Amino acid sequence: MTAQPSAALTTAVSLATLHKGARGVVVAVLDDDVRVGEAAETTVAMRLLEIGFVPGEPFEIIAETRPGGDPLAVRIGGSCFALRRSEVQAVMVQL
Repeated sequence: MTAQPSAALTTAVSLATLHKGARGVVVAVLDDDVRVGEAAETTVAMRLLEIGFVPGEPFEIIAETRPGGDPLAVRIGGSCFALRRSEVQAVMVQL
């Protein structure tokens, strides 16, 4: 039986596609196209969850380097992180 994606996940976009000033809420962290919680299998997905990219957490992109826009400075909760777009590709968010 195939699980149906939640409505929030179907309207979500990858954090990697956004630019400075974007704000919203984390919906999920994907691990090989599978929604994960505490059972993340990849190192990047596990680390993102550990530093605060959990469903329901608000975020803001506060800066991006030019040219190319990589890395992004992302505020999540009360912390700021500089992350590569390839690292945040799996973070699905709603604006």
